Amino acid sequence: MELFSKISMAFESGGLWMWVILGLQMMTFAIIIDRVFALFLKRKTNQMDVATQFEDPIRTGDIQGVHNRAKEMETAEPVARAIVAGSHAAMNFGGKDEIQSKMDEVLLKENQILEKRTGFLAMLGNVATLTGLLGTITGMIKSFAAVSYASPTEKATLLSNGISEAMNTTAYGLIVAIPALLMFAVLSNRSNQLAEDLNQSALKAFNWLSYNFNPLSLRPARVAAHSRHTQTEIDA
Repeated sequence: MELFSKISMAFESGGLWMWVILGLQMMTFAIIIDRVFALFLKRKTNQMDVATQFEDPIRTGDIQGVHNRAKEMETAEPVARAIVAGSHAAMNFGGKDEIQSKMDEVLLKENQILEKRTGFLAMLGNVATLTGLLGTITGMIKSFAAVSYASPTEKATLLSNGISEAMNTTAYGLIVAIPALLMFAVLSNRSNQLAEDLNQSALKAFNWLSYNFNPLSLRPARVAAHSRHTQTEIDA
């Protein structure tokens, strides 16, 4: 109870800017909770293990099987979504450039998801600091006004109120800003780890699709069918 009483007194002394900083703190907490869940609980650095499962089927030319299996896994595994796009291009006899472009489209979207909203933490931390500084300035203005214009009996009270507003808003702004900036660094590092894991895994799959998968293993059937059709037209 004593803690809540002190917090209540601090808010009362800090004035309007304390409520502004509180709003910034609530937004900061919401983003941190969302990003921790998305980057630490929902996502794991296991994409290389997932991609490795597709190496043997790709090498043996079972691209249809790879595509079907990746489709089953794409909801939970980001690299599977990239493999779906790449294997689809491979099944359509796409060249290396087409396979890469289709996979890059997926990777670009996935990397944007990883970085989503994290950048706001740095902004909110800076705004909280500046809002605290603004409260400091307004509090000091009140203090100087008290010294300049107030009666001698009111000066001490007004001066105390102004200094209290300045100190409380400064402290609260820093209380909000420091965790926001720390979590921005932590979450940014996590995003980079996940993005590196995903990109390297997708690159492995791309190499298997573009080099180890020999499209000639599928093309003879199409070429033979086309040749038979052409020969039939010639004979006719």
